[in-house]
Amino acid sequence: MIRFGCSQLVIERLDPLVNPGSTPSPHVHQIVGGNSFNSSMDPATHDLVRDSTCTSCTFAEDFSNYWTAVMYFRARNGTYRRVPQFANVGLRAVGGITVYYIPPYDGKTKVTAFKPGFRMLVGDAALRKSEGMQRQLCHRCYATMDDAGVPGDSSGGAPCTGGDTQTLPPKPCNGGIRTTITFPTCWDGKNLDSPDHKSHVAYPAQGSFESVGACPESHPVKLPQLMYEVMWDTRQFNDPELWPEDGSQPFYWSTNDETGFSQHGDYIFGWKDDSLQRALDARCNNAVCKELKIQSSEEAMKCTKAQTAVEDVDGWLESIPGAGMPM
Repeated sequence: MIRFGCSQLVIERLDPLVNPGSTPSPHVHQIVGGNSFNSSMDPATHDLVRDSTCTSCTFAEDFSNYWTAVMYFRARNGTYRRVPQFANVGLRAVGGITVYYIPPYDGKTKVTAFKPGFRMLVGDAALRKSEGMQRQLCHRCYATMDDAGVPGDSSGGAPCTGGDTQTLPPKPCNGGIRTTITFPTCWDGKNLDSPDHKSHVAYPAQGSFESVGACPESHPVKLPQLMYEVMWDTRQFNDPELWPEDGSQPFYWSTNDETGFSQHGDYIFGWKDDSLQRALDARCNNAVCKELKIQSSEEAMKCTKAQTAVEDVDGWLESIPGAGMPM
């Protein structure tokens, strides 16, 4: 599987997929990838490879944009502070996202790389209950920093198994919280997007991607499994004196959601030429891939972008930015 880090590009309220042209959009996102990211990104005119001058990701040919909601801590006095992030195990980055492109686990089945203009969304920012939540969106509570991000750690095995939860963890996590966002793996082969940004992709008709389940007839093209991991450094907020007096958990997604069910991820494809297909065909391992151009962590971390929707998203805030705006 291809696993690599993408450092923080910008944290702000923009969402060219769900709220194109809105500045600001309803809630705060953390965005990584190519620096041509903007509020509209009209697929008819915007070319991520052509319009980006750098990428915050390990692979220099990947100008895709990947983004998620951000996490906030609510103090007893009702103020909020954004939870910082830390790099996943084995990676160097300023916050950001660990990105996976996973080929089928049988070691032989081929997948088709995403096409220019392709975009999709998984999860629902308005969701506040488990009903209707898509597969493999979860939170992992790390007992210690030694466990954080390590495969086979004592907190659980594969993502979204063991003690992982759809909800935000109900107890302090001494090693932080990892969130996992996994996208559908079957495509209709025709549409690069759909009105809800979901209908053009689907899950296997039987079994799962991990069991090499067949795609449904309506969505026959097998895609690589795109997965995000985000590491949230909740340690500074673990003091019980900071938590609500009733013992309830104090973390919120930037969607103003304390349940965790609104976790979601957005994706706009932007790999140069056929670089991703070549890497998938070669079954590149982690960030080691002779098929691709690699840049240093320092180069990736230098690729940042100033806020377009300028506002304070850090410090102690009276409310979560955008709280109350319709989704």
